[in-house]
Amino acid sequence: MKIVVIDGQGGRMGSQFIDRFKKSGQFQAKIIAVGTNSIAASAMLKAGADGAATGENPVLVNTRDADYVVGPIGILAADALLGEITPAMAMAVAQCAAEKILIPVNACNYRVAGVGSHTLNELIDDVIAQIALAEREKTC
Repeated sequence: MKIVVIDGQGGRMGSQFIDRFKKSGQFQAKIIAVGTNSIAASAMLKAGADGAATGENPVLVNTRDADYVVGPIGILAADALLGEITPAMAMAVAQCAAEKILIPVNACNYRVAGVGSHTLNELIDDVIAQIALAEREKTC
């Protein structure tokens, strides 16, 4: 299983997901961290990603064969994450065949109805649960 984690700014969200996913020990997965900047990529690599890269082209390349793409909901919106998501990045994520598991952060003028106010820890637990559910459904 290949999971591509995309995050920007300081990479905090992606780092927390990678750390918790690895510690859960539920699945064997190759986790590729793609930071929109080198600080985010470095933070996710330090958290335990199997590989990391920075910028637009790594998003385009790594989403092609990903099983899952994980990141803040802004990875689907051009110019999100304070402008760090390019239109090409957003399109690559939206059009890839991978299952997208988006963390619904209500920030930067994007709000998701019905989400409520959850902590980042609760949202990351839900991302891991969503991957577990999807993997179980594949084996049925």
